[in-house]
Amino acid sequence: MKTVILVRHGKSSWEYRVSDQDRPLQKRGINDAHLVSAEYKRLSQNIDSAYSSPANRALHTCMIFLRTFNYPLEKLRIRDQLYDFSGEAVMSFIKELDDKHNKVLIFGHNYALTNVVNHLGNKAIDNVPTSALVQISFDVTSWKEIKNGVTEHVLIPKQLR
Repeated sequence: MKTVILVRHGKSSWEYRVSDQDRPLQKRGINDAHLVSAEYKRLSQNIDSAYSSPANRALHTCMIFLRTFNYPLEKLRIRDQLYDFSGEAVMSFIKELDDKHNKVLIFGHNYALTNVVNHLGNKAIDNVPTSALVQISFDVTSWKEIKNGVTEHVLIPKQLR
């Protein structure tokens, strides 16, 4: 069994004149990340590995989740491939994961995550909102084999407030 947990970064700020990768989270993004991570911890928070896009907003969201889970930050891996907006690089990344990892947490961006969720899961989602989490499981032994998974959790901040 392989499980991927996809989290879209929290609501970011356009207030600052910085590059796209350097945009910070808004207060709402921070609060929503705390809300969703606490709910997921309540449901099931054991993970084998965690990966994040190098963008500031994704990393900040990731840090909130990992601290909530008491996951060792030194185990986090930052991957340029996750700074993707189409979903193609994220799909390739997932299929290339090491098979020793069964439950993987990935922090990224839209529209990549919406495309991946709809391609791999069995529940259609029009748009994965900021700070939302989607967990999809696959009855396979290798990441290379993933195709049609079961969408097990969809946590959306607006529905948890």
